[in-house]
Amino acid sequence: MTGTRRRVVVGASAIAVLLAGYASIHDYVEATAFVVRAAGMQGFARSAAALEAEAVTESELTIPWRGGQLRARSYRPADISGPPILLVPGVHAAGVAEPRLIKFAKDIAATGHPVTTAELPDLTRYQITPRSTDMIEDAAMWLSRESAAPSGSSGRQVALMGISFAGGLSIVAASRLGDRVAWVLSFGGHGDLPRTLRYLCTGTLPDGATLAPHDYGVVIILLGVADRLVPADQVEALRRGILVFLNATHLDMLDKSLSAKEFERARTLAETLPEPARTFMQWVNARDVAHLAPALLPHVAALGGDAALSPSRNPPPSAPVYLLHGADDNVVPAAESVILAGELRARGGRVTQLATPLITHAAVDHPPAIGEIWRLVRFWAAVL
Repeated sequence: MTGTRRRVVVGASAIAVLLAGYASIHDYVEATAFVVRAAGMQGFARSAAALEAEAVTESELTIPWRGGQLRARSYRPADISGPPILLVPGVHAAGVAEPRLIKFAKDIAATGHPVTTAELPDLTRYQITPRSTDMIEDAAMWLSRESAAPSGSSGRQVALMGISFAGGLSIVAASRLGDRVAWVLSFGGHGDLPRTLRYLCTGTLPDGATLAPHDYGVVIILLGVADRLVPADQVEALRRGILVFLNATHLDMLDKSLSAKEFERARTLAETLPEPARTFMQWVNARDVAHLAPALLPHVAALGGDAALSPSRNPPPSAPVYLLHGADDNVVPAAESVILAGELRARGGRVTQLATPLITHAAVDHPPAIGEIWRLVRFWAAVL
């Protein structure tokens, strides 16, 4: 090799190393900015994070699936630098209009990834159903086709991100979609639905330890098995009362006054019900898990038993899987992500798993600690 050629090769190699180093550093800068925005940090950190954020335009759309149309929203960054993401909200009546979901979608899109949020109507009615997995699969296929290059290719890879119970369903959908998926992330999601429902009824974790479950989860179970617990002519009235209570629970985070009125309406409805529906509704209003849980426990296996509802009962996706969880989550315990990570790895899956005290249930809302922030940044740097 001549001296000139050697200098050219060395120079090119140095440039390549510098570019690779910049790309690696930029990943962490971008992830840090995302975590700062998502956690709602203020001051200098917030101002610095804003410099990394892309401008995002929002629009409403509908997505076809095999059973009809799904309500959806698009969040498109000015400068696209990553694969499109399908973001699926968890069990919440507001669906894609939920304010925290909108903020989260915008924060992700600001990193350069186009985000599409798809609403699963059963989850807006607090029902976890196999057809919800079909909806995620079909929405991802649609997004893949819509994101294809103008050359007429059949589609491109998309990323899937599911929140809460939609996290587990998204992993099942990803296992069906094969190489259409770039990666899939479950944020506070489950591995095995019946195991999660048993925890909500017993407070017992898979390792035998105990963690008091949130009463919200038990009430959702009652909604699903009401037809097994009260006479047929009482089912719909009981479910209406439960939905009023659940709506009041969500309003409590947004409007305390309106929430109080809805809780009062739920209590009034309870008094209009015949027995045994009245007693069940009174337990709901009193958040009486001690009485509700034993009545529900015999029915959880049937409620969550379909394989389409549990990623632990399906082959691992061919794409990387990311599992993010709040360490003290008492709706879907963090043990679900730990167990699922082991199960997927044992079957050849590629998994990154993190449980952090910065997160409660699918929300970054605890005071930040430097060590935990760094772990969360590393996690998101790998994803984004």
